[in-house]
Amino acid sequence: MPSVAEARTSRPSVRLAHLGLGHFHRAHQAWYTQHANALPGASDGWGIAAFTGRSPRAAEVLSGQDGVYSLITRAAEGDSAEIVQSIVQASDGAGPEWESTLADASVAVLTVTVTERGYETGNDSSASAGGESAGARIVRGLAARARASAGPIALVSCDNLSGNGEALRRVVLAEADPDLTSWIGENVSFVSTMVDRITPGTVDADCETARELTGYDDAAPVVTEPFSEWIVSGAFPGGRPAWDRVGARFVDDIESYERRKLWLLNAGHTLLAAVGLPRGHETVAAAFADAECRMLLEDLWAEARVVLPFDDETLDAFLTALRARFANPRIAHRLTQIDDGSLQKLRQRQAAIVSARLENGDEPGRASLATVESWGRARGLDLAEALDALQPGLARRVYAS
Repeated sequence: MPSVAEARTSRPSVRLAHLGLGHFHRAHQAWYTQHANALPGASDGWGIAAFTGRSPRAAEVLSGQDGVYSLITRAAEGDSAEIVQSIVQASDGAGPEWESTLADASVAVLTVTVTERGYETGNDSSASAGGESAGARIVRGLAARARASAGPIALVSCDNLSGNGEALRRVVLAEADPDLTSWIGENVSFVSTMVDRITPGTVDADCETARELTGYDDAAPVVTEPFSEWIVSGAFPGGRPAWDRVGARFVDDIESYERRKLWLLNAGHTLLAAVGLPRGHETVAAAFADAECRMLLEDLWAEARVVLPFDDETLDAFLTALRARFANPRIAHRLTQIDDGSLQKLRQRQAAIVSARLENGDEPGRASLATVESWGRARGLDLAEALDALQPGLARRVYAS
């Protein structure tokens, strides 16, 4: 049986770097880049140098396949697969290739998926296995670029945070010295995005599925759902792949799209994890099929939609699509995966919904509070303590409403 690496055709040169090599990047940004490179008339293409943020294991496995892997799209009616070869280099982010790649003038874009915790400063939650935070690592790469006079670069956050481009800017500037800060101001743009594609962890059986669908042995397949969305806002001074021609949408104001996704899809996931795990459920589909979880989820969506700037028809269509996605029994999106890093997730989701409703003169929302209460109970906190752990003073505001 041939290996996935033997599926290679001509590879594009490295023009794009990525920090946070994982399943989501390979199902989303690398997939969009693959499709942009395959457009009729595309010339040089954009090869990705992808770097791990914590453990080097993902890079080691992917390097053994020359960066080539299979992406399995798992719909309710069956699986399909395609070979993705936009990643032309996979490396440990703590290694020497990081600085040399960022110092290369051919590299015009750095995309980032370090999860919500990677944007926290002053504690170990943002640190890699080697003890270096995501912000410090990016600054080290930018310092190498400044020394090499390699020119402008766009930093593109692809994590589930409101204003993620600005969040990335803050993290980077917090680590930079005054001289580098000045260079960053002149040479670095920070791009915000809204990303959406459910990407569960891979299990051993997925390797066999990849073999059956592609005819290749693949030690690093990725499973994802059919749905994908990418909303982008910001400047690319050194150019970018033609993502807009393969489904990405470029907008001037991204905030409303961020909130729609965070407060409907992501907050829904957080609710199902917080409420579903104590009830013995393992996946989103299993929790969604539970009448009590489903009732709370529908209540959450009703609470969130009244503080979102979209008309009813738009929101109805979005929620109809969400119900189909959550119900897909063939996507094993594990609640433990969603629960990982839940403190920061709840701040951006349930706590933000509660705050928005209070500012709007509404009651805080039963389903949002039930989510926070269940999350806190699992950690030995009562509701008031859990609310204040998410946002200082939030409990007082809730009980005063």
